Amino acid sequence: MPTARNVARRNVLNNNQIYMGVILWIVFGGLVGWVASLIMKTDGQQGIFLNIVFGVVGAVVGGWAMSFIGQTGISGFNLYSFVVALVGAVIFIAAVKMVRPV
Repeated sequence: MPTARNVARRNVLNNNQIYMGVILWIVFGGLVGWVASLIMKTDGQQGIFLNIVFGVVGAVVGGWAMSFIGQTGISGFNLYSFVVALVGAVIFIAAVKMVRPV
C-alpha cells in the first residue's frame, strides 16, 4: 500500500520530468532552428524566439513526415532526432519563405 509520502514524492518526480521535457524541447528546438536558419540563410532575420519556434515546429513536421513513410520520428535527444527535426525545420522555413518572401 503506497503511503502519502511516496505518492507525493512520485508526483514531484513526475512534475520535474514534465518541466525537464519542456526545457529540453526549448533547447532542442532552439538548436535545430538555429542550424536550419543557417542552412536556409535566414539567421539574420530571425532571433532566438523564432529559432525555437521553427525548431519545435520542424521537429513536429519532421516526425510527421517520417511516420508518414513508415519510419520512427523524434525519439529523444539524439543525432537521429536532430536530423529528422532539422529536415522538418528546413522544410518549414522553405514553406514560410514561399508564402512570405523574406
